[in-house]
Amino acid sequence: MSSKKIAFFVLWLIVLSVGPITVIKNTPIDQFKTNSLITINFLQRSVGLMAYTMIFFQIILGAFMNKWIEKLGGWIFRFHLNEGALAYLIILSHPLLLVLYNFKAKGLVDPFYVFTDFCLLCKDKTEYFHTLGRISFWMVTVAVAAAKFRTHPLLQRHWRKFHILNYIVFLLVSVHGFLVGSDFRTPPFGYLFPLMIIAATTAFWYRRIYSE
Repeated sequence: MSSKKIAFFVLWLIVLSVGPITVIKNTPIDQFKTNSLITINFLQRSVGLMAYTMIFFQIILGAFMNKWIEKLGGWIFRFHLNEGALAYLIILSHPLLLVLYNFKAKGLVDPFYVFTDFCLLCKDKTEYFHTLGRISFWMVTVAVAAAKFRTHPLLQRHWRKFHILNYIVFLLVSVHGFLVGSDFRTPPFGYLFPLMIIAATTAFWYRRIYSE
């Protein structure tokens, strides 16, 4: 394995670990053994921050893919595809853990509330922010499906256009994460968050200006 490849994976793992480290700072770890709700909530928040970070990497890698290949080699494209699949599994685990949390807390299994309970006239602000999360989930599902079936005749010419959904998802999840809890504002993730916003915005305009 080349030194550049090792350096990339080390950087990727470090950035990816910032989310869980932040959640640890915001969680009473000593209650893990006695309170399963705290454990589930910890896992849900951790995978949420990891999913957000992986969407960020997908944007940065996708926008500058030609340059990444020039610098690191063709393996980075395969990594981009594999990370996208892994990111979706982590994204899916975030609402599934909320289903589990609600079951443990209320004794109810209600995946429809978690996945499809959209609202325009929500009962409170938190439900608005949860709706942003639901919209983001289904948008990223469409984007992943388009990439998966990109060889289908109906998608061969236009599947890349679905990449714009990644930017919309990133924006919606930024609002969702920043306003629902405190993890997005807590260091060290709180230091990383604005840098990710700046980098993703730069990637968006670069893609708009230099897209084929």
